[in-house]
Amino acid sequence: MTQAFAGWTFAAVIALASAPLAAETPQREKIAATVAAQHDATVKALQDWVALPTIAAEQRGTPEGAEYMMKLARDAGFQQAKIIPTDGVPAVFATLDAGAKTTVGIYFMYDVKQFDPAEWNTPPLEATLVERPGEGTAIVGRGVVNQKGPEMAFLSAIKAIQASGRKLPVNLVLVAEGEEEVASTHFDQVVAVPEVQAALSKAIGVFIPSAAQNRDGSAEITLGAKGAVEFQLVVGGETSDKYPKTDIHSSNYARIESPAWRLVKALDTLVADDGHTPAIDGWFENVQPLTPRQKELIAQGATPEREHQEKAALGIGQFIENEDYRTSLERFYSQPTVNIQGLVSGYIGEGGKTVLPGRAEAKLEFRLVPKMTKAEAVSKLQAHLAKRGFDDVRVTVSGGYGPNETAEDAALIRAQKKLFEATGIPYTIRPRNAGSWPGVIFNGAPLNLPASQFGLGRGGGAHAPNEWFLIKSSNPEVYGLDQVTMAYVDYLYLIAEEAKAKK
Repeated sequence: MTQAFAGWTFAAVIALASAPLAAETPQREKIAATVAAQHDATVKALQDWVALPTIAAEQRGTPEGAEYMMKLARDAGFQQAKIIPTDGVPAVFATLDAGAKTTVGIYFMYDVKQFDPAEWNTPPLEATLVERPGEGTAIVGRGVVNQKGPEMAFLSAIKAIQASGRKLPVNLVLVAEGEEEVASTHFDQVVAVPEVQAALSKAIGVFIPSAAQNRDGSAEITLGAKGAVEFQLVVGGETSDKYPKTDIHSSNYARIESPAWRLVKALDTLVADDGHTPAIDGWFENVQPLTPRQKELIAQGATPEREHQEKAALGIGQFIENEDYRTSLERFYSQPTVNIQGLVSGYIGEGGKTVLPGRAEAKLEFRLVPKMTKAEAVSKLQAHLAKRGFDDVRVTVSGGYGPNETAEDAALIRAQKKLFEATGIPYTIRPRNAGSWPGVIFNGAPLNLPASQFGLGRGGGAHAPNEWFLIKSSNPEVYGLDQVTMAYVDYLYLIAEEAKAKK
């Protein structure tokens, strides 16, 4: 009989420690044993974190979330951690000086998306352990994969290194915001703080922990991300006196204009007749086309198996205009978008109500590609609407940032390649992620730093009901929590090696 060790067998601990990266990671076996020993505590810490939601859109839990994030940083060994006030939700800034020659920036988000408990199979804040057929044991809870699970794994990694009696191979600078899910409304204020900027300027780059493994065990390296701008369009009595202040009897539509129809007409001008191509004046002026190398990378990842997996995950049978998979991926990574997130106006309950709405609202988002900027996109939207006489349509921008790009030969990226190749994990390189994170704040002036995503393990349901993150994998090709933690350990050592090699 094998003896249990913190939820693992000794055989499992040995397997965790026997990766071919032992040469790059000193005393890897000892660190792996520490990771296994702290497994249960890490799971409990993650569950506790999920139980505390920070939802900027609802102004929920924001001071508490910042305080908790600061505590997590200190518990992980950061010598100094402080709250950075903003005009919105506070951020957290922390540093860990290991006396190393290389400094790495870490970006966290401690906020999560809204949720409706009625849509979930388990309470979204209880972080319930469930069995996923064919995958293993997972935690289900809001924010567990986006991004608390990967972030907790990273914190566990640096704890394990220190608990094993070693200093980290790199110094760390952590910036954690609480507004990522509202398009990082005030994050630029955080990085502009002289103390924060000075600390980050010493870094060779910044990365965000993620869970990027596919079901077959393969992974992706992303060289950037699209930008995002969130805004709303409002038409009604508050924007013009030609509309009623409240809902009124629908018979009055014969003599009073409808805010709902007016908004629909304005929205219709934003896309072409195909329903998806942006039609905002000058929209494509500064769009940077894909390079031959980027097209090559896309083609390498456009396999029939991946196409099948994506369509199944998305619940679709075809892409726009029934395009082939490779063409759809080129569009996915290279095209800016104008998306309607939601439309609200008038009565939407059971039966009819014979009202003329007093207000109509649409929530929209732009996804931006290089060389577009947030300021440019907003300015062109406003000019487009004004040119067509929509002066009664109010535009309110809630947040946003531009796209980011990182060179393939950056130390952060080279370290990822080396880790995947050493462990035999098949990977593809994406020109960018079609989703967004505020990497441009690091990429752009004055820091001009490489910015990347990195992480293994699996999860899903971000922004959706039943969000999950894999804790113990039943597939040996896919990493569970402890293997993900060790991947971060190895990654830090590899970054240190690649930074030294670059010099």
